[in-house]
Amino acid sequence: MAGKSKKRGKAATRADKHELYQRAVQCVEAEIDFVDDAYKAIRKRRAKVLREDFCGTANTSCEWVRRRRTNRAIGVDLDGDVLAWGRDNNASQLGAGQKRLDLIEGNVLQVNSDSPDIVLAMNFSYWIFKERKLMRDYFKSVHRSLPPDGVFFLDAYGGYDSFKVIRERTRHDDFTYIWDQAEYNPINGHMTCYIHFAFPDGSRLNRAFSYEWRLWTLPEIQELLLEAGFKTITVYWQGTDEESGEGDGEFTPATVGEPDPAWIVYISAEP
Repeated sequence: MAGKSKKRGKAATRADKHELYQRAVQCVEAEIDFVDDAYKAIRKRRAKVLREDFCGTANTSCEWVRRRRTNRAIGVDLDGDVLAWGRDNNASQLGAGQKRLDLIEGNVLQVNSDSPDIVLAMNFSYWIFKERKLMRDYFKSVHRSLPPDGVFFLDAYGGYDSFKVIRERTRHDDFTYIWDQAEYNPINGHMTCYIHFAFPDGSRLNRAFSYEWRLWTLPEIQELLLEAGFKTITVYWQGTDEESGEGDGEFTPATVGEPDPAWIVYISAEP
């Protein structure tokens, strides 16, 4: 979705919102570290084929391809313009590895691709499905696409701050990332969120990204995965850094979590 510059200046004019997003939101190295190791722990072998649903710029898919010469990735997204950006700016950096990356412009509910070892739905992208039936249909589609030893990985966030109208700012060297939970309806769980970017010269890129989501809870997600046919669901809770009190980036299987104001988890679902 095209960004709108409220106050035009040099930095906002030059800014590439996809590059900013990758720097501010994604840490594909850590994400691939987790799914690669978690799959091996579950299946006792390394995965080779990964499908990234809602792949956007395919940044994660490219990281998977870089890991090993035996790795292949499939990225699926409805937005052809974003996929084109990913081809030009991410896939182009893979060299010969581009042959092991397949980007598909299509609907994740209907995608027809090679059978992957891993399917990813990260950055809460699957929350675009607001109704239980539609979410269950998506999970069923993933279940059908996986072989018996495949694994579906998702992430989720929550905590009592997630139900608030709130803005959070994170300062980087040359810009400030602003996460804006603009609206939340407690009756149906629907929420509207934006990402803005602000620059030291006073210029801003407002609503660079917009999200119309449902805030799904962990019990709901796990129940729907089971209804879709998955047999084993694991939630990976993040540890806490003793000095900062923030997440330490280490995710381990858990059945009990802390009622923190904000948390992020990974989930694995096995057919």
